Amino acid sequence: MHLRALLLTLLLLLPGLSSANGPLTIAAASDLRFALDEILDAYREAHPEDAVRVTYGSSGRMTTQILNGAPYDLFFSADIAYPQRLYAEGAAVTEPSVYAIGRIVLWSNRMETSEMMLEDLLGDDIRRVAIASPSHAPYGVRAMEALKSVGVWDDLQPKIVNGDNIAQTARMVQAGGADIGIIALSLAKFPDLAEHPHHLIDDALHEPLTQGFVITRRGKDKDSAHRFAEYMNRDTARDIMRRYGFVMPDDEAAENASKGADREAM
Repeated sequence: MHLRALLLTLLLLLPGLSSANGPLTIAAASDLRFALDEILDAYREAHPEDAVRVTYGSSGRMTTQILNGAPYDLFFSADIAYPQRLYAEGAAVTEPSVYAIGRIVLWSNRMETSEMMLEDLLGDDIRRVAIASPSHAPYGVRAMEALKSVGVWDDLQPKIVNGDNIAQTARMVQAGGADIGIIALSLAKFPDLAEHPHHLIDDALHEPLTQGFVITRRGKDKDSAHRFAEYMNRDTARDIMRRYGFVMPDDEAAENASKGADREAM
């Protein structure tokens, strides 16, 4: 009888033990595709004992997947609201932390965009404009907000095509599915895309792309999840993020303080 009880206890513990000892699984917003790949290369050199797997996609869809039991230990979202939801619903064990502020740009591999304004998207020479789907992609929401701010959202509807996430949106423009797109600065800075100039969209036209991460309930007892979360705050990771156009949280605070000081001096 005691042996049967012991076996039953072991069977109940096995899923947790497997999760704690298995590869680190990361769900990440697709704007991180290039920056996080570089960070992971550096992390693996520092921690060769840690096996890491990362899946990129839209923050909204990944949030739904995690709530439905998807096996991710860490979640890096393009909008901190999604990790906040996971934490509020008990699907995350750490309070959401801001890891970066994102920016959006106009980008095309067949049109000159460096001097282009959002209003120019209504021009007859532009047939299709790609943005990420606002229903579940934070970059799509910010693109929509910016277009509404300059008063062209409604008139632009016949031209707009949606990518499922921001990386797919960039690929759509690259492949000719759209003449131009509103994509993440972090993607526009990747060498293949950086060959073509981009136009940085004024961040006063949209809400901030405050990006946050959490350790999920599944990653609670996984040492590698906590190691990687800590690694994202190191200079190596932060320098890579800056190189891809992300603003670090303390950089943002310093920038806002500087703007405030300038306003007071006027």
